[in-house]
Amino acid sequence: MDLFVGKPLLGPDGTGCDAKSALEGKMIALYFSAMWCPSCRQFTPKLGRFYKELKESGKNFEIVLVSRDREDEDLKEYLTEHCGGWLAIPFGDGRIQEFLAKYEVPTIPALKVLKDDGSILVADARNQVQVRLFLAR
Repeated sequence: MDLFVGKPLLGPDGTGCDAKSALEGKMIALYFSAMWCPSCRQFTPKLGRFYKELKESGKNFEIVLVSRDREDEDLKEYLTEHCGGWLAIPFGDGRIQEFLAKYEVPTIPALKVLKDDGSILVADARNQVQVRLFLAR
């Protein structure tokens, strides 16, 4: 996906990783969130369960955190302690503002599933994840 070509990402441990190898051949969801946001802290564990189910069923799916945290340390803590193996755009990276505008994200949390060309496949994936988890009970 051209959105990430030649651009660094953070791996699940908070260190840099190669976006191309981490995302190649996978369906990608952008998760707009922050550790300071109470609604995000409620939804993140639900998204984590959904992500784990998809991975265990063999789906090629990856979540990229687009953090609205105000400090690099907060982003890294959120990523490593609460975001179950996901990738993230580094703190202060210009793509954060670019993606907020491009994908029309006025509030967080928001989850957008993308097509291969970077356009939106599912605009309100957050709601779909919540409904699916509710129905699975």
